[in-house]
Amino acid sequence: MIEVYTDGSCLGNPGTGGWAFRIINESTIINHFGYQLDTTNNQMELTAAIKALEFIPKKKEIILFTDSTYVRNGITSWVTNWKKNNWKNSQKKEVKNRNLWEKLDILNSQKNITWKWVKAHDINEHNNKVDLLAREAAENLIKSSFD
Repeated sequence: MIEVYTDGSCLGNPGTGGWAFRIINESTIINHFGYQLDTTNNQMELTAAIKALEFIPKKKEIILFTDSTYVRNGITSWVTNWKKNNWKNSQKKEVKNRNLWEKLDILNSQKNITWKWVKAHDINEHNNKVDLLAREAAENLIKSSFD
């Protein structure tokens, strides 16, 4: 069983964003993070989950923790109807971030994932770590833009 923690951050919304994931496999912990210009918090939340799932081999059983109800509800509930309705939401409008949702949906169908929500900025050390990494990635991109 692999535990995965993901988070996204955006300085401004839209603005400069960062994403991060932490993979815990037995006694091994792996952290990865990245950044993007001109993005949104939701895009970074989705990107964190996508990057984590791309990193993990297909045959592993995964528990993925996210503090984003947008990501958890989207992939466990809403995506089914979005696909049935040609990627339209309940208001008959185009689903935002469709390209990211499609990637996440494919990865989700290829892996054995249990999606869990975790409260943000609380006592979970792993969630707090990915929050910090995502925010630092966005901040470092801004700093490097002025160097």
